[in-house]
Amino acid sequence: MGSIMWERDVAEVYDQTYRAKFEPSVLDPIVDLLAGLAGGGPALEFAVGTGRVALPLSARGIPVHGLELSPHMAAQLRAKPGADSVPVTIGDMTTTRVPGAPFTLVYLVANTIMNVTTQDAQLAVFANAAAQLEPGGCFIVEVIVPQLRRVPPGEIARVFTLDPDHVGIETFDDVAGQIAWSHHWIEADGRLVRHAAPCRYVWPSELDLMARIAGFRLRDRWAGWDRAPFTSDSESQVAVFDKEA
Repeated sequence: MGSIMWERDVAEVYDQTYRAKFEPSVLDPIVDLLAGLAGGGPALEFAVGTGRVALPLSARGIPVHGLELSPHMAAQLRAKPGADSVPVTIGDMTTTRVPGAPFTLVYLVANTIMNVTTQDAQLAVFANAAAQLEPGGCFIVEVIVPQLRRVPPGEIARVFTLDPDHVGIETFDDVAGQIAWSHHWIEADGRLVRHAAPCRYVWPSELDLMARIAGFRLRDRWAGWDRAPFTSDSESQVAVFDKEA
């Protein structure tokens, strides 16, 4: 396993499946926070996908460059209005350098750090972000807190999405290796798309240690983009790391 890439079948239905995440009530707090931390930019989005965050951030006047492993996801972005202002480099966020460095901000949203399925590779993501940031720049990671407590004793799976057009089931297949599988059944345009991929969940303390090894220090951690306090009961986190001078 390495970095997981979305293929054409998922790329074609991604925006429709996650359309609620494109609502202004969801996107505006994300873009507000990123624009403030970018300080005028330039900014780099790891795993830019179809441009859900990069395009509105660019529309705010922040120069944004995207890095994306899947050419199919990048093709969806490039077909959208405003895409000419968001150049995309195809490559793996563990190693790929992009034009425009150094950046004032590198960010990674929507649990995508978990698409990198080994601890060493996740640490390489931090190192790659540090290599492309100016001193004092920020690296932001949005990722869920592992929800093992929601799995009943003796079971290995939980339903995390149950919508009329999207069913999502998470199975915890290798607890020692922190590997779960995300299984999706998606109805789009009259067809059923079946997709499954492994992911490596990461604990907040582990995230902080990776950051320290790569030369970052934790500035803030919130439960969400609205900057709600992070607690032991939080199901997600938005962590802001500063690159040390």
